Parts: sequence; C-alpha cells; structure tokens
Amino acid sequence: MKARLETLLSSLQDATTLEGLQASTEALRDHFGVRHIVYHWVNSVGERFGAGTYAPEWVDNYLEKNYLSMDPVLLGCFQRFTPVNWKELDWSSKAAKAMLRDALDFGLGNQGYSIPIRGPQGQFAVFTTNTECDDAQWETFIGGSGRDLMVFAHEFNKKALEFEQGGEGLAAPTLSPRELAAMSCLAKGMNRAQAAVELGISEHTLRVYIEAARHKLGALNTTHAVARALSSGVIIV
Repeated sequence: MKARLETLLSSLQDATTLEGLQASTEALRDHFGVRHIVYHWVNSVGERFGAGTYAPEWVDNYLEKNYLSMDPVLLGCFQRFTPVNWKELDWSSKAAKAMLRDALDFGLGNQGYSIPIRGPQGQFAVFTTNTECDDAQWETFIGGSGRDLMVFAHEFNKKALEFEQGGEGLAAPTLSPRELAAMSCLAKGMNRAQAAVELGISEHTLRVYIEAARHKLGALNTTHAVARALSSGVIIV
C-alpha cells in the first residue's frame, strides 16, 4: 500500500501536462476505491482551473446553473483552514438541496471530504474526495486515509502553481464541437453577444461553453484560453 502511494506521488510530481494531472486524479480514485477525486483551483480574481473525475455533463450542468456562487462545499472550505466533511456543511437551503439532488443524479456519491488550500497572492484551492457509502464507513475511510489525502492535496496545489507560472507549454485537451465553435468566434474578434448570434444560442448558453473550454484548457481567463487554443492548434482561424 505504501509503495503504491509513493509511486502515485512520484507520478504526480513528474506531471508536465494537464493530461498528467488528470491521470493522477484517476489513479488516486482507483487506488482509494472512491467515485471521484477532484482538484479545483480559484485564483485571486476568481478565475478557475481544475482536474478531476467528475463527468463532463456534471461540470457543464454545474456551470450552467451557476452553482459556483452558492456551492456549500466551496463556501464551507473558504471559511475554514481544516478539512471539511460534507456532512458538517449547511445543506438546508432550497438551492443547496437542489444542487445536492442534481449532483446525485449526475453520479456523485453522498459522502464528500474537501481539503481547503491557500497559496500566494490570494490563491485558493480545494481537493475533494467523493463516494457513496454509509456514515460509519466514511468515518473509517477518512480516519485511515485522511493524512495521505492531505499530502496529495498539497502536491496537487504545488503542481498547479508550477503550471500557472509556465503553463503555455501545456498540452491542450480536446474540446467539444460547441466549445470549439464558441472559442473560434472569440478568436475571430467577436464579442459574446455577436458570438451568441452567430451560433444561434443565448449568451448564457455561450458562457457555459466558454467556461467549460477554459476549464479544460486550464486557462487563467478567456483571453488566455483563446491564446492557448490557437497556439496549440485546437482552433484555427
């Protein structure tokens, strides 16, 4: 067990691309036998980066319904410095209950454990483990694996900061046809209103595609996402 964890840690430390970071989340998920491992980073101006095993459909739904603004997990982590068991959070509001039902429908488990991390210049990150089990099983898992999860959380954050500093060399993942179309419109100099008209969709829907593309590209903002997509050949204009 210890040797396997050391191998996984070395693989994470050696990662040089977003795909490598993504592969580490998948390897950790399989090692711990949980449903999901996710690393979510927010910089000082609210721009996001992430890697993890949530289904793309859940990520798109999360963005479309603007759960980011009320997610009890992120809000709870932002207010704390110690790991957060999701059962300890306030899920009593109508919006929170709706989000939780949605999450379960999209394949998330009923248990979660998130580790908040704070870095330089206001950088904030959350490393999350999620699965389906009863409370007693979850307490046993956290008791036995919590320290290892903490180590990996900080190693993910260290790697993310490296990527931020030298991210232009990272390989870009594949975008969906709609994401490609949205990014191509922006690359041609269209504003969001013009791009929405060009694609025959609402500006709200366009924003969903742009945010999803930016998330996949690991970009710091929309301009950075367009630049990365162009430089890597993901889009051509």
